[in-house]
Amino acid sequence: MGEPPGRGRGAVGAGHVLGVDSGGSGLRIAVARADDEATRPLAERVSREPVRIGPAGIDAGHLLSQLLPAAEELQREAGADGFTAVCVGAAGAATLGGELRTRLPAALDSAFGARYFALAADAVTAYAGALGQRPGAVIAAGTGMIALGTDPTAGGWRRADGWGHLLGDCGSGAWIGRAGLEAALREYDGRPGGSAALLARAEAVFGPAGALPGALYPRPDRP
Repeated sequence: MGEPPGRGRGAVGAGHVLGVDSGGSGLRIAVARADDEATRPLAERVSREPVRIGPAGIDAGHLLSQLLPAAEELQREAGADGFTAVCVGAAGAATLGGELRTRLPAALDSAFGARYFALAADAVTAYAGALGQRPGAVIAAGTGMIALGTDPTAGGWRRADGWGHLLGDCGSGAWIGRAGLEAALREYDGRPGGSAALLARAEAVFGPAGALPGALYPRPDRP
């Protein structure tokens, strides 16, 4: 994993900055003063709608449709005159972020006059938030799961997992949920290792167990 892609160099200086966290459970957006070393949010917004993933990767249009209106509200609430810099940490950006890299810089510059833009995997922004420039490692555990470590003085990143819900993310919320559904369906089939409690809960949430494939497989936002 290389350096997070970005635009612009040097100190951000005065003004306001916008931070965006896009994960499997939705979108979090916050604005802060650029000269506040603690980067305490002046205002925040949360969307519980995850950004869609399609054949071209993360859907930049869907992200922008949520981000731009929320950022405009935050700009007014914080009394900001645009944003000097914008940083987006997006789950899957390293492998699925091609459309984000193409569309976001111009859109954010046009909307807010952002002179600096950084796009990185959400694990990188989690590392920066927790450790800054210090060597170490973080585990970003949510809908997905990834461990990431580096020594900034030596360069280079080391990662473990973070391969998505079909190929990995062991121990993540998605992994735990899938394990629960598998146990529920084993109970439904009468196979060993099932759970009557999980079957009852799955049917309370999703409906009859036999209809689960129809409820889960056709979703357009996940393969």
